[in-house]
Amino acid sequence: MNSLSLQDKVILITGALGDGGAGAIKLFLKKGASIAATDLKSIDKFPEWEVLQKQYGSDRMYYMESDFTNEDQVQSVMEGVDRYFGRLNGAYHNVYANPSLSIAEMSMQDWEQSLRGTLTSAFLMCKYAAQLMIASGGGSIVNTSSILGTKPSGANASYGAGKAGMEQLTRYAAVEYAKYGIRVNAVVPGDFKGEQLLATMPPSHFEEMRAITLIGRSGTTDEINEVAAFLLSDAATYVTGSMYPVNGGLWI
Repeated sequence: MNSLSLQDKVILITGALGDGGAGAIKLFLKKGASIAATDLKSIDKFPEWEVLQKQYGSDRMYYMESDFTNEDQVQSVMEGVDRYFGRLNGAYHNVYANPSLSIAEMSMQDWEQSLRGTLTSAFLMCKYAAQLMIASGGGSIVNTSSILGTKPSGANASYGAGKAGMEQLTRYAAVEYAKYGIRVNAVVPGDFKGEQLLATMPPSHFEEMRAITLIGRSGTTDEINEVAAFLLSDAATYVTGSMYPVNGGLWI
């Protein structure tokens, strides 16, 4: 079997109905995975779900609406995955919250909601996905961080702080779960846009990206998801505790 494939792996995707998560559902199914998906939104917000079920089979697809900042709901998701598939081999975490406010403008409620959405959700993913993976004989967790965790830009203090915390949490989880055969890594995107959003961007955006990235453009959700798929695959069995930059050379 191609070690880059996800054949016969059960992968949990959080934030599954956003641009990145929806793209990951389609990509991972194509690579052979069975998908457990969860999001705050109802599945009827993603009409492609039924199309994909017809294409790949409903036995390979499971959806549960949930708030991944709520510990009870996270546990319910894991119980549902266990009932439906009987195992969990990988998890791809895409949940976040970003109020886009300056520190001076931000209320305590804004701050706490952002940290819960971005960092606490990652903690709950690591804690409870790992429990199911231990019972399944090991696995791989991939968190989605951001260049804003190390490179401040704009009114993103709470989001950036949450992503910085996520990266350190990823390292700690890699240390704690290595003995169980669980790898924990993060993808660290730079600027990326879904197709619909990219179509609405003004010319100045494209000029800026040409100036500040080596690749000369924003990334796409598929380019982020392909790196996540690698980290979830057996091609990355010697990779853990790593922060994988996917930013078109933006740091350089």
